[in-house]
Amino acid sequence: MLFLNCSSETPVDQSGYNVQYDFNAPAMRITLPKILNEISGQIILDSVTIACVQDEQGTIFIYDMKKEEIVQQIDFAGDGDYEEICAVGADLFVLRSDGILFQVIDYASASPQIETYATGIPADNNEGLCYDSLNNRLLIACKSNISDEKDEKGLRGIYAFDLVTKSLEADPVYEFNVEDLVNFADQHDIDLPGKDKGDGSGSRLKFRISSIGIHPVTHELYVLSATDHALFIFAPSPTESGGGETLYMEMLDKKIFNKAEGISFYKNGDVLITNEAQDKKPTLLLFAYKK
Repeated sequence: MLFLNCSSETPVDQSGYNVQYDFNAPAMRITLPKILNEISGQIILDSVTIACVQDEQGTIFIYDMKKEEIVQQIDFAGDGDYEEICAVGADLFVLRSDGILFQVIDYASASPQIETYATGIPADNNEGLCYDSLNNRLLIACKSNISDEKDEKGLRGIYAFDLVTKSLEADPVYEFNVEDLVNFADQHDIDLPGKDKGDGSGSRLKFRISSIGIHPVTHELYVLSATDHALFIFAPSPTESGGGETLYMEMLDKKIFNKAEGISFYKNGDVLITNEAQDKKPTLLLFAYKK
């Protein structure tokens, strides 16, 4: 486990929002084993262990950060494109990219039971999943468009899966227009990676959601877009238009965030972010909450 020096300065963007992390200075960095090259999601279980999944295998890997090794594997399904994981009490939920949810009941038991739910989410590709404890629901984030209409190709949505009825709410609880995010970046002098095609499509920003998490202290929504090497923070309560107010946007250093595919929080606000390998090694990064 490699601990790094962490800057004491709190970055402030042009809007005056104080982000309580320095994403250029991880407090800890761990290189993960090769089997997790395609790590696509992780959730904190306790002070030293996380549960994670990878793109190709229906297995949950329990990783001990102190020992720096996988200490348990839980098979829950066959091979597939598994994108995210979250914990609800003694259960773990895993999201497959096609919107299928797997519930691993009492994961720590000798023989966990598996339940499967076809959510019917409208997007073809979905990568974000987190537990919304205030509303007893899961949030599922669409990576691809939520509409086939030509004039709505820039819409992205986050839907709620009710844990009581085990069903998806019909309308998204968060709805984002990529062009609005591009405008936010322009207003705050944030350099975006892409080029403007001049067609109003928000082409300078893909906003392909790769992971989401709810901050345990502020309840703000954190969103990663690995394609853009970007992190977004949205207000905790959706606005009347269906999307949370954009509070903050940061372009992440590609040398630190090779492909950010997982985010989860400790109760004190410290955050873990994991990166897929691609042309490098998979990494787990800890960033200290400064408030």
